[in-house]
Formats: sequence, structure tokens, C-alpha cells
Amino acid sequence: MSQLRFDKRSAVVTGAGRGVGREHALLLASRGAKIVIADYGADLEGKTNATAKGPADEVVAEIKAAGGEAVACYGSVADPKGANAMVEAAMDSFGRIDIIINNAGISDPDLFEDLSAEQFQRMLDVHYLGSVNVIRAAWGHMRKAGYGRIVNTTSEGAYGVHPMVTSYGGAKGAVFAFTRVLATEGPAYGINVNAIAPRANTRLGSPESVQKVFNIPQVQHLGRMRPELVPPIAAYLAHESCQLNGEAFAVGGGQVLRMALIQSKGIYSENLSPEFVAENIDKLMDLKDADLFGVNADIRKNAVKK
Repeated sequence: MSQLRFDKRSAVVTGAGRGVGREHALLLASRGAKIVIADYGADLEGKTNATAKGPADEVVAEIKAAGGEAVACYGSVADPKGANAMVEAAMDSFGRIDIIINNAGISDPDLFEDLSAEQFQRMLDVHYLGSVNVIRAAWGHMRKAGYGRIVNTTSEGAYGVHPMVTSYGGAKGAVFAFTRVLATEGPAYGINVNAIAPRANTRLGSPESVQKVFNIPQVQHLGRMRPELVPPIAAYLAHESCQLNGEAFAVGGGQVLRMALIQSKGIYSENLSPEFVAENIDKLMDLKDADLFGVNADIRKNAVKK
């Protein structure tokens, strides 16, 4: 198979100054894409400092040294003006915006009772509304061009697999839902929208963070969760040849897994009652022959009837 390239394509990668975002940008640039390196230079809690521009500038320099094209943008995805600036940087520098990889994120794990309302809001502002802001800024340009590829970043933390991430997981769950719904509107304009859930040893998924969440003294196998093993699936989803839409994939350590919503065959009664549910709970919970869940799914199809 010939190499999947991105010549003449322009991409905005958020949170591209470090970790997985940096690897997204380097991979796309190595295959011909022109990149806006969007990075706020924030710490894990979303706060900036005097060296905020450093990470973005360093990645731009790395791409240029390798013969690629890139520009830096230092806005915050949580600020609509910052998100607009990222897209404007692509339009001003490259004359187009074809690809968005919404990677920017923060982390602040703690038990639900110890998280403040402000912490919940900050997670929504960066992860969910941050993704919305960047896409809103680019949507009109993509519609006009009749083309776009969007890759959002969700998390397995949204699916109740571990504690201490009610704020983070809730925001990432919103990203997943947003991706699914936007994917019902995008194809009319040639825009595909998908999501990935990275497993990577970065600042957000560091041994210290994982140890805190799982309350364990040591973390095994994080060494193989290298950030550079995440971007290949994102690059495929961002390529013009990819026709997938509304999908989500967990990726890490060289492994890629499809994540999907499913529905059981279910139960049905014209006289549905709590007792009927209790009597048929095993049938209701049985996932044998489950169907993929979609916007047009018929929840009564093949249901168990009384």
C-alpha cells in the first residue's frame, strides 16, 4: 500500500506542544501537511506561566528543521477568541483548513466529594467546549470547501473504568456524544468526525497520576505506552481516503480497539411494569446477539415480548 500523505493539506493540532499532540503534529508534518501548532503552554490544571510559548515554538522549529511547514498559535481552546485565532492562523498562513485534531486537555483527578464546581467547569471548558470552539471556528471554512476531517479526543475514563475522574470523565463523555451527533451533520458537507481515546505515558497519564487514581504503589507497563504509538490511527482518520464517520477508537501501546455503543435485544410489553422488568432482567441484560446502537436503531426490533 502506498504511503498515506497529506500534501497540500492544512491541519490545526491543539495541545501540540508536548506529549501526544506533539506526536500528532510531527507525524502529519512528516507526510506533507502544513501544521498550526496550537498550544497554550499550560500546566496540568490549565494554568500558564512566563514560558507558555516555549512548547509550541519548539515543535514548530523541529518541523521546520525537518523540512516541513508549521506556525505556532498560543491561544486557549477554552476561549472562543483563542480557538478562532488557531483557525485564522491556518487560513492566513496556508490558505485552507482541512484537518482538526482536538487534543488539548488538562487533568485534576480527585474524589467526587473533593472536587469543586470550578474544577468541573474547567474540565468542560477545556475538553468539551474547547473542542466545540475550535470546530465552530473551522466549520464555515470546511463547509465552503466541501471537505474536512475532524478527530476529537475522548477517554476511556468516560466509561466508568476507574475512580477519581468524575470531572475529567464527564467532560470526555461530552466530547464522545458531541462527536457522535456532529457526525450526523458533517457528511452533507464532506466532513467526517471521529474520536480517539489515547492510552499514553504523558503528563496526563503519568505514573504519578495513575498511582493516585488507582491507589497502587507501582504502575506496570506504562513504558510501552509511548505517545508516538497513538497518532497512526488519528492520521488515518484525518486522511482523505478514510470514510469512517462517528467512530471512536481506544489506542495505545501499539494496539487499536474499536469502541462502540451496543444495545441488547431487550424486552417489551404493552403493559410494561417494574415487576415485568424484574422478572426479565436477565433477558434485558443479555448481550448475546447485541446490535450496534445508532440514531436510527429500532429499540423494539427482535425484542422479547410478553
